[in-house]
Order: sequence, then structure tokens, then C-alpha cells
Amino acid sequence: MTKDERFVIVASSLGTVFEWYDFYLYGSLAAIIGAQFFSAYPPATRDIFALLAFAAGFLVRPFGAIVFGRIGDIVGRKYTFLVTILIMGLSTFIVGLLPNAATIGIAAPIILICLRLLQGLALGGEYGGAATYVAEHAPPGKRGYYTSFIQTTATLGLFLSLIVILVTRTVLGEPEFAAWGWRIPFLVSVALLGVSVWIRLRLNESPVFQKMKEEGKSSKAPLTEAFANWGNAKIVLIALFGGVMGQGVVWYTGQFYALFFLQSILKVDGYTSNLLIAWSLLLGTFFFIFFGWLSDKIGRKPIILTGCAIAALSFFPIFKAITTNANPALERAIETVKVEVVSDPALCGDLFNPVGTRVFTAPCDTARAYLSQSSVKYSTAKGPAGSGVKVLVNGAEVPYVDAKTSNPAVLAAIQAAGYPKAGNAEIIKMAHPFDVFQPRIAATIGLLFVLVLFVTMVYGPIAAMLVELFPTRIRYTSMSLPYHIGNGWFGGLLPATAFAIVASTGDIYAGLWYPIIFASITVVIGLIFLPETKNVDISRN
Repeated sequence: MTKDERFVIVASSLGTVFEWYDFYLYGSLAAIIGAQFFSAYPPATRDIFALLAFAAGFLVRPFGAIVFGRIGDIVGRKYTFLVTILIMGLSTFIVGLLPNAATIGIAAPIILICLRLLQGLALGGEYGGAATYVAEHAPPGKRGYYTSFIQTTATLGLFLSLIVILVTRTVLGEPEFAAWGWRIPFLVSVALLGVSVWIRLRLNESPVFQKMKEEGKSSKAPLTEAFANWGNAKIVLIALFGGVMGQGVVWYTGQFYALFFLQSILKVDGYTSNLLIAWSLLLGTFFFIFFGWLSDKIGRKPIILTGCAIAALSFFPIFKAITTNANPALERAIETVKVEVVSDPALCGDLFNPVGTRVFTAPCDTARAYLSQSSVKYSTAKGPAGSGVKVLVNGAEVPYVDAKTSNPAVLAAIQAAGYPKAGNAEIIKMAHPFDVFQPRIAATIGLLFVLVLFVTMVYGPIAAMLVELFPTRIRYTSMSLPYHIGNGWFGGLLPATAFAIVASTGDIYAGLWYPIIFASITVVIGLIFLPETKNVDISRN
């Protein structure tokens, strides 16, 4: 690797790390942001709205891919992802200054969502530009290795956001952090923005793109060539369903859903949850580069599809083992305590509510929603027509009132039966960042590391594969769209949808069916239709 090649990789990767840092700050602080900007709603609804505002940034990523992909294929790679980082950085900085709902009312969540949309648009243009730029600088036979450094940036950005949050939390303490200290990580991003812009201004245009421009072979209508031409559009669809869709759900399960599972379902405190994820990321990040390098030797396809297959087969046992170690009292309660909601079936609706807009008023629905929010495994039993709602805990009826927000009698009954109270001594807790030698903490980190290992398998080679699937003149546009649909839609909607599945079934593990099904579909489609690309000449126009 020459000095110039190292600079290209470092400059592209460092800027992208900062951009992912900006994007993931919101996800890491979703619960606090929900309390700040959606305070007019009950806690469970706040969490859903916060997750949906997070998902809004993912939903618009494909549109950012179209807009900035077109610009990148016409104007160039360098200036396009210079613009994207400016949009991302400024949007994040403004979130740190934005008054909350208690101060400016409904305007606060509206502005917040608009900023999230701008972040999503910017990120939609960022990844394709950085991956394309590095790949077009890489020598033949090393594109997987070179682009794997770009693949580390999402994890490093998440890791950096967790570290800044943890340091701020430690210095200020939880009350101050929740009140105003959460703004500091957002405000710090302006310094990262300055460094990123300075670095990117020093980059030259991609040699492959520059040569194509000089020869007059660049595309005048990249969107038409990419998506209106069936020959290329077919490859876009294969890349999406036979590669990126599975990669997206494995990625978000192994990093974001794992974090939300620890905090919202297993009730591990935020400080400990962030540390556990941070350690797993630290241990696993090297493997992005390893699997990128390995894909240069044996191919992109076998590594990506193997990662999807192993993940789909092992998510259930891994998450159950995480429960065993992180909150054994909850695991015992799930196995031994029988909770039933008995009601006239006509009075029980469907609790599946991934967009958080439905308001449940029927007692059967509010009771089940309350139990789900409390991480209680429940079943629904058929009662006589016209009968009211009964909550049975181990066969004993518990006095029930409308449980939209709380129900002290039900809470006391399930805790007396064995469900742990908040702050239960059996829930793992880390005293400091290096408190990793307690057996259950070490085991939890190990399990989270395995999830990250799956992420590195599917994500490490994906950039090289996408670059190699498409010709230079429409590469930025063509690769960005399937990547951001797979990650932004299938992946980004995973936390809210998985939690909605948990709420509607009464099973804390049921949300895992979402990534398992989509990863399995990718394995089947990829085996049949996805071509191997590692020896492709990417200089073709």
C-alpha cells in the first residue's frame, strides 16, 4: 500500500466515521430524546416515537442515494461526499441546540424529524461515494481489503458515539446528563465536522472517474441508465435481495437491536448497556478488515451468505443466552410464571404497532401492552362473550384497572411471583469501563462479540461486491440505492418493528423472526442469482 493509497483510505474512512458518529448519536440516546421531544405522550409511546424518528433518517436514505448518486456520477466522487458531510454535521450540531417540547411545544419534534431527514439524505449519498472512491483507488486483487476499512466506519462511528456518551455521563452524572448533558455529544460534532472537511478538501478525484471524464464516456443520465435499463436494474434487484437485505438485518440486529434488547427488555441500565456494546465492537472491529481481505482470496459471495445463514440459525440461542447472563431473574420468571389475559376475543385487538400511531383503549389491549412494556411473557385466553378483562398470575386473578401507564396491583403480583424489580441485584451492572472480569459480564460481552462477528462477515466484503457489480459511469447511483434500501429500510426499521412484534405476541424473543426471515431469504436468492465479483475489472465504463 503506497503512501497516497493510505491517505485515501484514512481520509475517506475518517470522514465517514465522523458522519456515522453524527447519525448514531440519536440512536444511542433514543430514550432520552423521546423524553425530551415527545414528552406529551406516555413513556411507551415516547419510546416508539423516538425509534420512529430514528427510523425516519433510514427511510429517506434511498432518496439521498438517488440524489447524490446522480451528482456523484456526473460531477465526481470527491465534491459529492464533501457536501454530504457538511449537511450531516450541521444537522447534528443543530440537534444539540434545539429546545425541547416543554419549551417550544410541537415545533420541537417537527424540527427534530426534519433534521433526521436531512441526516438520512446526507448519509444516503455518503456511503456510496466513500466506497466507490476507495475502490477506484485500489489495485486489482485488493479491493476487498481496501474497502473493508470503509466498512469499519459505521461500527467505529457507533463506538465513538458510545464513548463520548459514556464519558459525558460519567462526568456529569445521570440526572444532569438526562436534563441537559445529552446535548454535549451533539455539539462536539462541530469539531469533528471541521476536521472532516479539512481532510476531504485535500483529496483528489478518483483516477478511474477522472479518466472516464477525460475520455468523454461519463453518463449524462445515470438514473435512466441505472434503473430504466432492465439489464442494470436486474442487477440492482439481485444486489438488494440477494445480498444487502440480509446484510442489513444482520447488521442492525447485531449492534442496534442488541443494545435496545439490553436496555428496553432486559432492563440493563444505559451505562452498562453502552459499555457492553462498546466492548463487543472494540473486540470485533478488526474482523471487518479480515473478512474484506479474505473475500479477495475466496470471493465475496460465500462469506456474505455464510454470515447470513449462521446468523439466522443462531439468533434465538444467542439472545436467550444473553438473557441468562444479563438478567437471570427475568429468565426464571419467563420460564416459571404463567401470566394470562382472559377476555372476550371480540374485545382484544391486534397490538402490532410499528409506527406508534395507534391508541389502544380496550382494556384487553392496554393490559397486554402494559405487560409487554414490563417484559412479561403472557398469553391471551378466551373469555365468555361480553366478559370483562381478567389478569391471571399463576392462576390467581389480580385486580385490574385500565393499564395505559401503570397498574400497581398487576405489578405487585408479577413481582411477587418472580419477575425482577427495576434495579434488581441480579441484573448485570458494570462499575467502570474495565469491570469486565465478572463471569456474567464477560459472557455477555462474548455473546455480543459473536453477534458483531456475524456483522463483520456480511458487511466486510459488501462494499467491494457492490462496486464490482456496476460500471464506472453509473456506479455511484447503482450501488447506493440497493445499499440504502437494504440498510435504511430493512435494517433501519428493524428495532421498531421487532419491538412491535414483541408487544403483539407477548414473547420477548419473537422480534428476532424479523431478521431471521429476511436473512434466510437473502441466502436463498443469493445462492441462486448473485454472481461472484472478485475478479471483475472495475475500470469498465
